[in-house]
Amino acid sequence: MGGFIFAAFVGVPILEIALFIEIGSAIGFWKTIGVVVLTALIGTALLQQQGLATLRKARASLNENRFPMDEVFDGLCLIFAGALLLTPGFFTDAVGLLMFVPPFRAVLRRGLGRFLATRSHVEVYGAGFSAGPGARPGAGPGAGPGANTVINGDFKDITPDTDDSEKSAPTRKLPED
Repeated sequence: MGGFIFAAFVGVPILEIALFIEIGSAIGFWKTIGVVVLTALIGTALLQQQGLATLRKARASLNENRFPMDEVFDGLCLIFAGALLLTPGFFTDAVGLLMFVPPFRAVLRRGLGRFLATRSHVEVYGAGFSAGPGARPGAGPGAGPGANTVINGDFKDITPDTDDSEKSAPTRKLPED
């Protein structure tokens, strides 16, 4: 991991400087600056177009009661791509433009999914659902003996009323498991 961070913070700027020198000497200073500004403008337009499309897909998934995992990943890729395109440089622009290509994002999603599946342990808990080791429907955090224990209590009705009397629920003891 340390090598990756070193490469990102030292290697990428050195690569960008080398590319600026080479491309600037080949096409000229002002054309080089123009290309950098043009890629930032193109990136902004692509980010707006694809970002709104991804947002519409996410809303459609939510309307179907389906978690929009692919759309969330695509949205994160688009944010990253936009940041790369706004960063001056040819290497970052190339990677940023590549992130706007949906088939590339799909390959990246599958690869990252495989990487996480082989190198991590994930447990997901939700209302009435557990996807951890030995999961079964209805099992959540703390599931096991006594998981369906009822806790008795009193309540106070705070709705406006003509009299100020407190109401309490009758309590009853249920057998423990």
